[in-house]
Amino acid sequence: QVQLVESGGDLVQPGGSLRLSCAASGFTFSNYAMSWYRQAPGKGREFVAYITSTGGSKTYADSVKGRFTISRDNAKNTVYLQMNSLKRENTAVYYCNAIWHLLTHWGQGTQVTVSS
Repeated sequence: QVQLVESGGDLVQPGGSLRLSCAASGFTFSNYAMSWYRQAPGKGREFVAYITSTGGSKTYADSVKGRFTISRDNAKNTVYLQMNSLKRENTAVYYCNAIWHLLTHWGQGTQVTVSS
């Protein structure tokens, strides 16, 4: 019954903003580091952002540094991805991932479309 449910994906204009959420259940969320990946049409899955279990450290792909922010609320078992200054090339299905040692859990993704 492990579940990661992404939400918040939408159609947005270039330059716009969007906040994605990933709600976790069925495991001890606070023990897991969390990450976001994305998969654009015709491309492989790409790393976007990472946050440690406590939220004390974050890592971003170079392509999103300064525009995207990952955060988490362990009391709500939720990880977020704030996306600003969105570009057309950011169009993708965005997935959240939970990581504990060698264990990983994946959500089913949420569609983000950046278009005018």
